[in-house]
Amino acid sequence: MPPAYKDWKNKDMANYTAQDVKKLREETDAPMMECKSALEESEGDFARAKEILREKGKAQAGKKAGRATGAGVAAFAVGNGSVAGVVLETETDFVSRNEGFVALAQKAADALLADANADLSPFVVEAVASFRENAALGKTARKDGAEVVSIYVHHDKTKAAAVLGEGDAEALRQVAIHAVAFPPAVVSKDQLSQEMLEREIEIETQRAMNEGKPENIAKNIAQGRVNKEYIKAVVLTEQPFYKDPSKSVGQWLQETAKGTKITDFIYLGLGLGEAQ
Repeated sequence: MPPAYKDWKNKDMANYTAQDVKKLREETDAPMMECKSALEESEGDFARAKEILREKGKAQAGKKAGRATGAGVAAFAVGNGSVAGVVLETETDFVSRNEGFVALAQKAADALLADANADLSPFVVEAVASFRENAALGKTARKDGAEVVSIYVHHDKTKAAAVLGEGDAEALRQVAIHAVAFPPAVVSKDQLSQEMLEREIEIETQRAMNEGKPENIAKNIAQGRVNKEYIKAVVLTEQPFYKDPSKSVGQWLQETAKGTKITDFIYLGLGLGEAQ
């Protein structure tokens, strides 16, 4: 070890030590020399040094704004019949797996649960300042007035679902697991808009015509495909249940937890936009 480095490492440096630099580095993930500089500027005041690093991180946010945010985590907060969900995105898995980043996403969800109109932008700014990557708010959602809320967060935290309803909480949690694996668009068939159905029929009609079917026959084929394929793909209660594909989610609930009802759901994932 070079003598100069050894001396620097072992002696008191102004009002801080090498251990202070190391601790600041561990708590902020800032580069070592930036930690040293912040401690010098703060004259050894550890809390002030953290604030200096945070401010420097904020100043860098504009430079990082154009970078893609292909990683991130989903978080839910539940209380008093309400559920709030947030996706906080960043550039790399290295940051998204950081416990501090995961905790920040959870704080954002907690804030949205506490106040439906909460400004979540400070959490994005803090993410950029703390982890030195671009960050962005992905999908956010809040639902209220549920008798039961069951949630499931995938093990990698990149996707999650909350199912609201009445009855058996564990049965609804199983539906949340299913919804993470097979994200639906609506709970029941009556929630499908005519516009959605007409668009799918048009797509399937053209598909049948491309297969060589006359237009009048193609329309009948399209109707059948929409009823058989599309509805089972996008309607939660009509989807084949992940544990037993021979039954729909609705049938499984009726048989396993009679009286349990799904009233709404939230699906969270990366790249889904800012709000629901």
